[in-house]
Amino acid sequence: MKNILHVISSPRGESSFSIKLGNSIVEKIQTAHPDSVVTTTDLTNSVLPHLSASHLASFFTPAEQRTQENKETIRESDAAIAEVQQADFIVIGLPLYNFSIPSTLKAWIDHITRAGITFKYSENGPEGLLKNKKLYIAMASGGIYSEGPTQAYDFATPYLKSVFGFLGITDVEIIRVEGTSIPNVMETALEKGISSIAV
Repeated sequence: MKNILHVISSPRGESSFSIKLGNSIVEKIQTAHPDSVVTTTDLTNSVLPHLSASHLASFFTPAEQRTQENKETIRESDAAIAEVQQADFIVIGLPLYNFSIPSTLKAWIDHITRAGITFKYSENGPEGLLKNKKLYIAMASGGIYSEGPTQAYDFATPYLKSVFGFLGITDVEIIRVEGTSIPNVMETALEKGISSIAV
């Protein structure tokens, strides 16, 4: 049995291209693995807080020394990490916001990037502890950022590949619905993106 984690970061619901693309990726994984189980985390409905001093204090307090307040402070972070740890496939819906990622997605990443849990430092440098997982990034953008003069403005996909690579997830595939605001491109953008999915 395979576990699929679908992370949604667009607040646009049924009109969101990144959600539609993410759903299509999940469906194709399910077709390839009929016994798979899907967990959906909608970051627009259950917004993780930005990290505070109390979060950091709790993170760096040894588990056996944490107070009940410490445990409650990091409860959401621990739950998010558990979902990632259990996943064989991770599908992240990524609407391009101002050349980068939504702040809700950044907050989620801050909560799952935990020293000693999802990565560690050794005498050989950092080591990611989230291994043997496949990450699909379902990216939607009004313009075209996969090539051409605006390619340099895509700071989102290099960041996600870097941070998840740091955590040990190096098998990353980026699938795009792009040009959704460009006449004569928008009409077929979603169909083109879905047809490019390979699992």
